[in-house]
Amino acid sequence: MKLLRYGPSGQEKPGLLEASGNIRDLSGLLDDFTPRTLSPAALDVLRALDLERLPKVAGDVRLGVPWSGMGKYVAIGLNYSDHAAESGVPAPQEPTMFNKWVSCVCGPNDDTIMPPDGTKLDWEVELGIVIGRRARNVSQAEALDYVAGFCLANDISERAYQLERSGGQWNKGKGFDTFGPVGPWLVTRDEVPDPQNLDMWLDVNGVRRQTGNTSKMIFPCDFLVSYCSRVMTLEPGDLIITGTPPGVGLGCKPPEYLKVGDVMELGITGLGRQRQRVIAA
Repeated sequence: MKLLRYGPSGQEKPGLLEASGNIRDLSGLLDDFTPRTLSPAALDVLRALDLERLPKVAGDVRLGVPWSGMGKYVAIGLNYSDHAAESGVPAPQEPTMFNKWVSCVCGPNDDTIMPPDGTKLDWEVELGIVIGRRARNVSQAEALDYVAGFCLANDISERAYQLERSGGQWNKGKGFDTFGPVGPWLVTRDEVPDPQNLDMWLDVNGVRRQTGNTSKMIFPCDFLVSYCSRVMTLEPGDLIITGTPPGVGLGCKPPEYLKVGDVMELGITGLGRQRQRVIAA
């Protein structure tokens, strides 16, 4: 299934995307997609619905984050072998982890706000893992059983804050408002048979900047869920983004960064696409 939320910011309604591309409205059956909705039992109830009996959503609607109530937004850095090489650093021996504040999360096509003193705004297409069951100290073999599904994410970053004004950690440059576009859908795990073989791409102003495949991950999805569950208790609705392939602005020679008016477009096989325009604060 492809779960989504549509409507104005703060007033989103739950919906499902059917194979034809139509959105079916679920607001008559439930108020929202919440962490409780992501449990295996709740998803089975949704799978049993007859979509033809649900109202069809007409027109071009804004899409929000596909679920509400995200408690943690965990990010993994330098997780693609070709991106680590591009950055000129050795591949990490253990996952590099940082946080994105949940206040940065926004819809997949919402504008990206340039921070007032931003100078080095950058892009990163990433695969997101959405947790569906509480996970604590789970094994790698069982890890994907705790996953509700997958989504597309753009790990927007302000590199000056991340690296030059960091105070020793990356979080500061990763969590500005609108730096976490998520969606357009939460695609349930059964529709992503192999998360380690997904093509991904990102364009800036119509020019291809990133091309990659999740097969290049140093630490695959099942390992990351298991590893994170040993560092923290993962709760339903938590999001883990899994790193980016080469082609970020920081890796260009010389580096190239976004400016007001620029447009990012990105996608991952089976998980949809996003579009963001950079606007002034």
